[in-house]
Amino acid sequence: MVQYSTARLDASFAALSDATRRGVLEQLGRADASITDLAEKFHMTLTGMKKHVGILERAGFVTTQKIGRVRTCRLGLRRLEEEAGWIESYRQLWNARFDALDNLVEELKQKEKDDGE
Repeated sequence: MVQYSTARLDASFAALSDATRRGVLEQLGRADASITDLAEKFHMTLTGMKKHVGILERAGFVTTQKIGRVRTCRLGLRRLEEEAGWIESYRQLWNARFDALDNLVEELKQKEKDDGE
């Protein structure tokens, strides 16, 4: 099985666990925005939005650049390959288990049918 960085996965899933942060990522996928613009869009205080952006920045999903008094946010270069790979490994595991369960159910149905005849 592939080894994944626990700290990186923890930071990623923690960042993505919040609806506001997911919304910020969606917004930044459309266009770069200042923290002030994001705070207004999400009806938050500037301090609250700075905290959300900081979490996204630490996870590598967002980068910020300060020009004068304005801090502009944009999507980071980090993609979700490691997270997608981790999820895929569990999807395959669950699919295998459900397939085995389906086979067992079919065997039991056939046995029940054979016993009834």
